[in-house]
Amino acid sequence: MSAGPEPGQTPDAPEAKGAVSAPSPDGRPRKVTRRFPLFTRDTARPEGGGRAAPGDAPAPARQWPLLTVVSTVGLGLLITALDAFRFGTILIGLALIGGAVLRWMLPDVGMLAVRSRFTDMVTYGVLGGAIVLLAMMAQPDPILEIPFLDDTLHYTI
Repeated sequence: MSAGPEPGQTPDAPEAKGAVSAPSPDGRPRKVTRRFPLFTRDTARPEGGGRAAPGDAPAPARQWPLLTVVSTVGLGLLITALDAFRFGTILIGLALIGGAVLRWMLPDVGMLAVRSRFTDMVTYGVLGGAIVLLAMMAQPDPILEIPFLDDTLHYTI
């Protein structure tokens, strides 16, 4: 017959059954528990946040999805600065949409993974779509005209 749990343990916790894991830094065995720790010591990597290339590849090759998106955005900013506003901003939006596609298609995208896969895809896709839409509606000579937006502007001002 058991005398009950040791002090600081609950009867249904695994440590009450004597389960131990690897030793702690001071050499004593650590007790295994299913409870959340009082203090968080580490952050979980986002889903798909592993390397996009093998570990022995150079650092740029391991992060090629992020470098592709950032390089395309940089090229778009350069083109925008060189007085091709519409083309540069459309390129920036397409880079973000491309990031959403990479996040959807590839199992591991390195540092392009910031949150969960769904949240990253929605964030990149919505921001990229909004940038492309606004670039196409920019004056002068907009490529895309949405009539109710013009009416809304006139009624609010």
